Amino acid sequence: MAKKIKTILKLQLPAGGATPAPPVGTALGPQGINIQDFCKQFNDATRDMKGDVVPAQITIFEDRSFTFVLKTPPASALLKQAAGITKGAADPLKMKVGKVTKAQVRAIAERKLADLNTDNLDAAEKIIMGTAKNMGITIEG
Repeated sequence: MAKKIKTILKLQLPAGGATPAPPVGTALGPQGINIQDFCKQFNDATRDMKGDVVPAQITIFEDRSFTFVLKTPPASALLKQAAGITKGAADPLKMKVGKVTKAQVRAIAERKLADLNTDNLDAAEKIIMGTAKNMGITIEG
């Protein structure tokens, strides 16, 4: 018999850097699960992704056990990394803060394809290009 699900939470945490401090402690504490146990499992699972922000979907069951599924880093974080910037433009219509190549956009689209709502790589590239445009990042070549 399947366990009864109590709740599903979504957190974005630095890879290999989950600690019992907020936001982990404040999100998981009221659910009654072992925060240290989650941190250890998350850090072990994301050890080789250092430098990325990794979204996790945590399913908490009635018996206070849990499972989690890791997602790919947000497109905005991958674009900032590729463009070498720390944040997007406050007004992307007037301000351009960085540049990425079409090859970089394709690489990001390939990495994100599993988490996007499309199976088509060309459509995935358009999604990433739209995110870049909204961040004030120009696409070259």
